[in-house]
Amino acid sequence: MDVSGKAALVTGGASGLGAATVKALISRGAKVTILDFDRSTAERYGAEVGAQAIHCNVAEAESVESAVADAIKRNGVPRVLVNCAGIGTPGKAVSKDGPLPLDVFSRVIGVNLIGTFNVIRVVAATMQKLNPLPDQERGVIINTASIAAYDGQIGQVAYAASKGGVVSMTLPLAREFASFGIRVMTIAPGVFLTPMLKTLPEKAQQSLAANVPFPSRLGDPAEYAALALHIIENQMLNGEVIRLDAALRMAPR
Repeated sequence: MDVSGKAALVTGGASGLGAATVKALISRGAKVTILDFDRSTAERYGAEVGAQAIHCNVAEAESVESAVADAIKRNGVPRVLVNCAGIGTPGKAVSKDGPLPLDVFSRVIGVNLIGTFNVIRVVAATMQKLNPLPDQERGVIINTASIAAYDGQIGQVAYAASKGGVVSMTLPLAREFASFGIRVMTIAPGVFLTPMLKTLPEKAQQSLAANVPFPSRLGDPAEYAALALHIIENQMLNGEVIRLDAALRMAPR
């Protein structure tokens, strides 16, 4: 799909992987709407790069339904959806303080897994009604998992479970939407230099980078965005999860 002139939605598009994807889509001529929980940052970044910005809590049905309706009024029905919204609250199932509070686990699942599905269900319902392009394609949906879905470390039980769910949704969604000409793909990044990772001490960041086989460094969000663009443009990519991790396999801790 050539994204020039077409509407696109990016959740979590105000920072990190999402912000890089917004910038890449705009560089190709797409009409981009950012859906983000951080209203002020989204509006500031949107004004900077030329994107619309709408406040949205992906974990809430009404918030997503309202935000998508607003986005359609501004830019039209999206042909592209990239889900980057997510959180990474750490915690062991049982620590020295006792069992992990259930609401901590539920919140991570709510944002990362249920939130991803929540946006897909609303956006796909509108995508399906679009006229097909000359190649019979109507849209492309890209989700963000993590290599933690496969190599979850101690203390990542909620995060790994949420991203594992995103991985598992990929094929059934691709199969369901195939008859409408909508492709579904997932990217599973390794360790990328995002705002979440930047909160770690410099020494910890260097240690993470040293464990990456090659290139032995942290990923650049622009590299995630480049893969997202390629997925959009390559019609044979469908129903698959791509690890973007420089051959990293994480140790238990």
